[in-house]
Amino acid sequence: MRPANEALVVIDVQNDFCPGGALAVSRGDEIVPGINALMDEFRAVILTQDWHPAGHSSFVTSHWGRRPYEEVEMPYGPQVLWPDHCVQGTPGADFHPALRTDADLILRKGFRRDVDSYSAFFENDHRTPTGLGGYLRERGIDAITLVGLATDFCVNYSARDGARLGLRVTVREDLTRAIDLSGSLAAAHADWARAGVTVTK
Repeated sequence: MRPANEALVVIDVQNDFCPGGALAVSRGDEIVPGINALMDEFRAVILTQDWHPAGHSSFVTSHWGRRPYEEVEMPYGPQVLWPDHCVQGTPGADFHPALRTDADLILRKGFRRDVDSYSAFFENDHRTPTGLGGYLRERGIDAITLVGLATDFCVNYSARDGARLGLRVTVREDLTRAIDLSGSLAAAHADWARAGVTVTK
């Protein structure tokens, strides 16, 4: 069992990010058994859940004439336009049915219509907190291990923000899967090196 100051943070292992989903990450479902087994090592387990309202500003259907995966400029910066996914209350937003959900905390993100939220810690404006940082501080947790989907977006942003908040961050890359959109996976690795994130396989 890991010390009480360490937590496992499982990022967005949801139906829409797994094969057959609206924004499927290739082989995303393969990581579920390993994540379930890893949970037994941690006293604290947090699950994040993408939780968008219909018509979210990051959806390509909210931008006339645009195509999926185009990048546009939003008031908070660049934003990839995604296929509609993880809409509140739909089966696509549910956790993968094989994922254990006996967690200490389920944190929903991306519910503000006008700003996306890749990170478990901040919205994409990099200012609006989700509350996870405060939760970890109050529990005396200063080290996190990240797993889940997708490596180069929500896992990457969470790792960077966790390090920025002074946490010791480890990414178990074997328990993530990437989209790799226009070099985004290589960019994630470079981000982690700069931020001092530990990557293990």
